[in-house]
Amino acid sequence: MKALVTGAAGFIGFHICEKLLGRGIDVVGVDDLNPYYDIRLKQARLARLGQGFSFHQLDIADHDALLKLGDGVEVIFHVAAQAGVRYSLENPFAYASANLTGHLSILELARQTSSVKHLIYASSSSVYGTGSTLPYSEHERADRPSSLYAATKRADELMSASYTHLFGLKQTGLRFFTVYGPWGRPDMAYFGFAEAIIAGRPITLYDEGALKRDFTYIDDIIAGIMGVFDHPPGDEQRHRVFNIGNHRAEYVRDLVALLETHLGREAITVSQPKPAADPVETCADISALNALCGYVPTTRLDEGIPRFVEWYQGWKRRPA
Repeated sequence: MKALVTGAAGFIGFHICEKLLGRGIDVVGVDDLNPYYDIRLKQARLARLGQGFSFHQLDIADHDALLKLGDGVEVIFHVAAQAGVRYSLENPFAYASANLTGHLSILELARQTSSVKHLIYASSSSVYGTGSTLPYSEHERADRPSSLYAATKRADELMSASYTHLFGLKQTGLRFFTVYGPWGRPDMAYFGFAEAIIAGRPITLYDEGALKRDFTYIDDIIAGIMGVFDHPPGDEQRHRVFNIGNHRAEYVRDLVALLETHLGREAITVSQPKPAADPVETCADISALNALCGYVPTTRLDEGIPRFVEWYQGWKRRPA
């Protein structure tokens, strides 16, 4: 089997590639290696992917270049995106290109490539906005986005639904909740907190860390993605959308306390009011994904954070 993974140098994409290669699946990886965060981290991820992996540096919005890679591909894992809620305030057109045109380019690739049997794509818990009932259910309204990033991810879901209706594409969208772990993204809060604690810089806690997030360890995320891969859509429901999270909301201040313990340093904290785009709490209803493939996250925050810290300390000790 041959799989195409977009965002292959990214956090989740890299781990998907590792898992697929471990199963003996040939992987074609695509990433534009943009400088949104340290390219050296992206390159280090790619360097760990060995036999059976081929890499192509290109922008997924370049449909002509992307189309050349579709030959023989049976499944597409589309996790490339311009991430980050706050960055969308600074560079909104990056989100239009990567998340809207890019997603459309992937849909067209799937439509025009006869070998493709299943498109699995990344959505986000941010589609629920700030006023949804907890825990977030796939049956909840998702038409009140509180950020441009959220609006683009919901638009991706709607584009996918239209392509299934028009062309019968079999697709699965996954609404990721706060993913963390080794090889993570430096723009994520837990990673930035670790860097600031080590450097002795203050960290900002909104509402004194009283916000709650459904922190989900990367290994649990990958287990859920592989569960979807192993249980593709049938003819009766060709387009599905699932939450993929931990079903456990935890205080941000507890995350910081764990980082302090395992880094061996105390954080300098500054409290600010919660930004309007941030929900007070996120929590995933994962019953639908559990019913599909038996998805049950097993990694508690007090297990996952020490694993991240161990990786992080090794990464910081690497030769420059």
